[in-house]
Amino acid sequence: MIKELVDNLIKIKQDFAQNYTGNAHIQEILPLKPSKEFPIDEQHLEQLHLFAQKNPIYLNSFEKNILDFPCMVYEGDINEYWLNSIKHGSSCQPFYPTWIMSAYIMSLVAKKIGYSELVDIGSGDGRIAYCGKILDFDSHSVEIDDVLVELQNTICSDTNQNFNPKCNDALEFDYSKLNLQNPVFFIGGLAQMGGDILATSIIKKINSIANLKSNTGIVFAGSDTKRQLSGNLSEGGWSSLIEENKLSVIETVSLPTVWTFDQNVETPYIFTKFK
Repeated sequence: MIKELVDNLIKIKQDFAQNYTGNAHIQEILPLKPSKEFPIDEQHLEQLHLFAQKNPIYLNSFEKNILDFPCMVYEGDINEYWLNSIKHGSSCQPFYPTWIMSAYIMSLVAKKIGYSELVDIGSGDGRIAYCGKILDFDSHSVEIDDVLVELQNTICSDTNQNFNPKCNDALEFDYSKLNLQNPVFFIGGLAQMGGDILATSIIKKINSIANLKSNTGIVFAGSDTKRQLSGNLSEGGWSSLIEENKLSVIETVSLPTVWTFDQNVETPYIFTKFK
């Protein structure tokens, strides 16, 4: 199921990107209904559309058949939130979201692996934590920018899905307060854009909580494009940190994001666990 979702999402993304004639700042697509090619729970798909409908970054939507699949195209603008997100000294990366369907697929992978709690670090508008919530994770969202957290709170209220937004510096937050037992941490930010500093801090905090390390997974957003990263691109740029912290790579899933919309490659998400 997950492989089908990934393969077909990439196919329609690349066809859509090649033929897109609009001028929106960001754009993404969601299938309108489940199918053999998109074997997704119907209620979950409705919740993904609801997230887009209730999220003010999306300003327009229209139906479009892409490779004969009926889809909804969502167009939006994140400039206001991008500008606000870069004002924080310890922010590792400006607000650039993954696609909603990509966030859902990542949450599905984490559920398949067996995690029961999801902590989204540098969560932006909270889409990964939201997807975790609709998949019955105990979700938590940690974001330093107050404007983005206000946006998350609005989405929680308007969708009736509380994914527990927290306005905190992830480098300083006390994760022991969450009483985690079997969590997966999603790290926002590419390795060479400060994500390595954020990830190192999170790993230290995980190590400081008794009996947590052996049950914890960490997911890194990587890059396969040299213009985004210099140096070693192995494991999406995370190979050194993975080796230094004795992590094992469980799975890598490449998915569409806002920042790879105009590229032929997708964003690799590297799922790891402690050895």
